[in-house]
Amino acid sequence: MTTTTPLVDPRVIALAHYAARALLENVLARHGATFQQSVTLRLVAVADGPVERDRLVDSVVGSLKIDAAEAHSVVDELIAAELLAPQEQSRVRITDAGRDLHNRASAETAPITARIYAGIPTEDLAAAGQVLALITERANAELAAMTR
Repeated sequence: MTTTTPLVDPRVIALAHYAARALLENVLARHGATFQQSVTLRLVAVADGPVERDRLVDSVVGSLKIDAAEAHSVVDELIAAELLAPQEQSRVRITDAGRDLHNRASAETAPITARIYAGIPTEDLAAAGQVLALITERANAELAAMTR
């Protein structure tokens, strides 16, 4: 019996996404954080400084395809957990505890990610990246057209 490499299709993409997400959620659970909180926290962690709350919410909505009310709720959860803190009137900043959580989760997932990607040729990763970026762009355009 021979196996063939599957073509990239919605199922293959979903299986890869959910397998990787399950690994991340396992790490996050040990720290009492959720996937949505991690995505939101990361956006602030990689910023050069405090982030406009509305811009953060827009980024979370765009990344996770959730509504703005849910994204605001995630930001509120992070503030309540003292992982983010209000700054000025409409900005939030990452706290030391938030930076620590982000750094610890990143450090724990880095070796897992390295094992998963080990041995995959750079050219294959580049091609996959191009295809997935195009699929994402087209799917986002379709979603925007549906919600007008």
